[in-house]
Amino acid sequence: MTKLSVNVNKIATLRNARGGNVPDLLKTAADIERFGAQGITIHPRPDERHIKYQDARDLKKIVTTELNIEGNPEKSFIDLVLEVKPHQVTLVPDAPDAITSNAGWDTITHKTFLSEMVQLFKSHGIRTSIFVDPVLELIDGAAATGVDRIELYTEAYAKHFPQDPNQAIASYAAAAKRANELQLGINAGHDLSLENIQFFKQHIPGLLEVSIGHALISEALYLGLDNVVNMYLHRLK
Repeated sequence: MTKLSVNVNKIATLRNARGGNVPDLLKTAADIERFGAQGITIHPRPDERHIKYQDARDLKKIVTTELNIEGNPEKSFIDLVLEVKPHQVTLVPDAPDAITSNAGWDTITHKTFLSEMVQLFKSHGIRTSIFVDPVLELIDGAAATGVDRIELYTEAYAKHFPQDPNQAIASYAAAAKRANELQLGINAGHDLSLENIQFFKQHIPGLLEVSIGHALISEALYLGLDNVVNMYLHRLK
């Protein structure tokens, strides 16, 4: 069964909109685990516009499954990850002013930098993953850094899924096949939803984990958080 890691950035966004602590990020994360999710993901930005650095510290104390911290490995992010020591760090090349992640790494151009980052985090016992587009050369480049896993950037899949699911999944299935050949673990995330997650799971061999935030929280507004988490778990079997 593919693990579900729920990204709680949107819970922090809602909390920060009014100040105070409603909704309670820590309680929500604990409830999400209680509902059955196998991980919690956060993606702090330098301006702390949703997840605050203190949230990462606090979550590490209460998360009982797996904590995944995503972000661009600039100095403050590196320092935070080495302090918190999450179970997994996912390296994402987003600009500080990006609304959300919008591209995977060019693992060939940035091979030296990524290799240094992977070695650093792994030396502290943190599983490392690189956010990457479903391009075979970039999968090869990721493997060359010594990383444990890749996270397939699934925006293109989600965008084209309604028109032609088979065409939408083709490059991802090929990328997964190459990753399996290279003994890279496979994660995936970005715009995956209740509508498209089951088809993705069925066509990606060796899919270990999906990280889902925006769609899951949006769906929960109508269907309830407990219910939605279990709907994803059912589709990921």
